[in-house]
Amino acid sequence: MAVLAKIKNKINPRRVTTWYHQYERKISSFFLVGGFITDWLTLKRVDSVWENIWVIGHIFMIATFIILLHRLENKSIEGLDIEVTRFWFTNTLQFFFGGILSVFLVFYFRSAELSTSWLFVLILLVAFWANEALKKHLERLVFQLSMFFLSLFCVLIYLVPVIMHRIGGGTFILSGFLSLIIMLGFLHLFIHFSGEKFYQNNRVVAFSILGIYFVMNIFYFTNIIPPIPLSLKDSGVYHSLQKNAGGGYVGEYENFGWRSYFKIYTDFHADESNSVYAYSAIFSPTSLNITVIHKWQYFDQSKNAWVSYDEVSLPVIGGRGEGFRTYSVKNNLAPGKWRVNVETEGGQVIGRLRFNIIRSASPASLETKVLD
Repeated sequence: MAVLAKIKNKINPRRVTTWYHQYERKISSFFLVGGFITDWLTLKRVDSVWENIWVIGHIFMIATFIILLHRLENKSIEGLDIEVTRFWFTNTLQFFFGGILSVFLVFYFRSAELSTSWLFVLILLVAFWANEALKKHLERLVFQLSMFFLSLFCVLIYLVPVIMHRIGGGTFILSGFLSLIIMLGFLHLFIHFSGEKFYQNNRVVAFSILGIYFVMNIFYFTNIIPPIPLSLKDSGVYHSLQKNAGGGYVGEYENFGWRSYFKIYTDFHADESNSVYAYSAIFSPTSLNITVIHKWQYFDQSKNAWVSYDEVSLPVIGGRGEGFRTYSVKNNLAPGKWRVNVETEGGQVIGRLRFNIIRSASPASLETKVLD
């Protein structure tokens, strides 16, 4: 009995809480960075059953601890240290919010062309930071429910297309409608445990949820939200592309070594007869077959604007983990800055290839690369 008493004394919840408070920032930062790196390395496919079970599990745990936290505040439980319990419920809630926001950063960042989707990715980064820096807000009802609805909406944006094998405005509208229905069901359950506290904040909660809903719709239909679950796995500009015996492509390109990582526009030396091949390997979930557009544009210096040159429609068959490989080719392009936007039929930018054509009388020095 004396031994058990010593053990109980050593793991006293208040002592653990005090110790955690002492090292809280270091511990939180470690798990924040470590969790993001782990997700980046382990989350492979947006249509993976087990990875989506992991995501839905986070949603379920967030909902559970929001209810538990407010039940605790509205009903005293004999023998329970309210202060310590609230502390651990809040930290557990923060942990699962951080986990699911980390998943979103990984999935949405992979689908984003930052020149068009930077605002939405920035909002996810701010939410990720706020979960860590504004911990006290996790004890506030409106903040919790708003974060929960945002998480729910972000999950359904990509999960509905994966399940329905379709992508576009219709599936997005359905995602938003389901988010609202599930949120209303959750609020009905939440009211049972929160009592008067919810009714004191119901207008603010409703305004916040509807505000998020309308902003997300504006972002989607102005092509700010990345075209998740699609992503550009590989891309490049080549002097030639040919299929090899193994079914892959062999490309010839100019190798600038480490300097290429610091160039926005890749130099492409060519004479008037050279062809330019724009290659893209696009990941699409299994059975989600789509058409993408290679939109060729050049920069008109006299107008100081990008001008459309041509559009090429290309089929993409879903399921291949490394991305479905396809390309478009153009001949006799004028010198100057060019870009090829890889877009959905709805205009969402999956990726962008940038290159600078330099007129050269002598053949460029080329290397060969196998594109698996």
